[in-house]
Amino acid sequence: MNRRLLLALFAALLAAPSVPPAGATAETVYHRGNTEDPETLDPHKTQTVYESTILRDLFEGLTTHNAKGEIVPGSAESWTIGQDGTVYTFKIRPNAKWSNGDPVTANDFVFSLKRIMNPETGAKYATILYPIKNARAVNQGKAKVDDLGVKAIDERTLEITLESPTGYFLELLAHQTGLPVHAGSIAKFGKDFVRPENWVSNGPYVLKEFVPNAQIKAVKNPNYYDAAKAQIDTVIFYPTKDFAAAFRRFQAGEIHSLRDIPIDQIGYIKTNYAKQLRLAPYLGIYYLSFNTKKAPFSDARVRQALSMLIDREFIADKIWGSTMLPAYSFVPPGMEGYVPAEAAFKDDSPIDREEKAKKLLEEAGFGPGKTPLKVEIRYNTTDNNKATVVAIAEMWRPLGIDVSFINTDAKTHFAHLREKGDYDVARLGWIGDYSDPQNFLFLLETETGGLNYATWSNADYDKTMRAASLEIDPAKRLALLKHAETIIAAEQPYVPLLYYGSQSLVSDKLGGWEDNLRNVHPTRYLTLKP
Repeated sequence: MNRRLLLALFAALLAAPSVPPAGATAETVYHRGNTEDPETLDPHKTQTVYESTILRDLFEGLTTHNAKGEIVPGSAESWTIGQDGTVYTFKIRPNAKWSNGDPVTANDFVFSLKRIMNPETGAKYATILYPIKNARAVNQGKAKVDDLGVKAIDERTLEITLESPTGYFLELLAHQTGLPVHAGSIAKFGKDFVRPENWVSNGPYVLKEFVPNAQIKAVKNPNYYDAAKAQIDTVIFYPTKDFAAAFRRFQAGEIHSLRDIPIDQIGYIKTNYAKQLRLAPYLGIYYLSFNTKKAPFSDARVRQALSMLIDREFIADKIWGSTMLPAYSFVPPGMEGYVPAEAAFKDDSPIDREEKAKKLLEEAGFGPGKTPLKVEIRYNTTDNNKATVVAIAEMWRPLGIDVSFINTDAKTHFAHLREKGDYDVARLGWIGDYSDPQNFLFLLETETGGLNYATWSNADYDKTMRAASLEIDPAKRLALLKHAETIIAAEQPYVPLLYYGSQSLVSDKLGGWEDNLRNVHPTRYLTLKP
């Protein structure tokens, strides 16, 4: 064969598309929009929904969620509950492993639960696990960490004792606060155990790359006990707070799913992407918080007046394209046996509300011929949030209220509020971790700390919430919670605006996506067509 022909054949081989070996399949890569970058991937220091979406793929608690958002066995293959409802005994799966091959044991959960309750950890969300015996006292530094009601009977048997019967406890264990961490990695690397090169986790995927403000890459964990059933090899999470830009990427096929959409384009999306648009009920509340330690927002009359002036129906319909519902209670409706306590002005006409608001503001020292009320609204930057707060400002201005804004990325926004930075009014949202009014009402207990963004304190409220936590009779317990919410409705430290609805765009190529109240869609249950 002459040299010229040989070179031509070689060039042809290089130009030809590569063909995988017989029996091999191409890697499936799921490109997933996730609203924001996580502040951290340490499960015990997280608090947001977009962090939990990532952690749900990387870790697995004693219980977990299935494709429908239902609670199913996770690292524990089974459990029993004692006759009095306070002692839970879990059996760890014999084939549960960490991504480095270590077995997952009962002691891993003892270590992890003690770690999140240890006040030195600085967990932002430890209160969610307060049903565990002595958890409250341990987390507040009033008891030793070893007093926590958790113990390993043997390598595969974990016992958790509660303060009192808690019907939703299994749901708590699927939450990010109940996720286990690898003790050996923390001992070796300290806070750097979350870096990709140091990463060890027990979920269906493991962290491989974290580029802030760009992407987080996770690959299938071969040591996961159910790895064979996970059909997606790699998932890449993108921060997509610019919803319009994210939508363009979805249109181009660069992203397979978005958990938020640009509401100003909802008409176009409903017309042109009807099959890809997924709208569903969502257990959550979109609300404002007042800084109740700062005058004049320490005055309930000012808070009530500002709340009355907000046209929630307009915001839900015109700003959010009817993808959300107007809210007058802090607890969303739909929880079995509970009727939320709504604001007293809910059924008043707009004119009556405005007159009442004027009177309240005048009583508080604001009005014609007086110093104007100045309000700065702080919000995390998204197009939808901006449109909402601008609309609220326009509803306040007719009464001479001077409104300004300050907006930051989500990490900065929530860190500022959690660390008790100065503000007037702040936009917030809360997604229920379990279907119980307590999961919303606990946010305003004095001792909730970082999550009580209003820094509001009411002795009657705290006493009522404490009584509810100890009440065994379900009907009496719900009555106590209703009384607590009535106090919120009157005081308005938090102003409920909208009941959330989940708004997702899901590519035709993505299968296994099931709408559910939790808006939970673990990657392990999804499939992806080429």
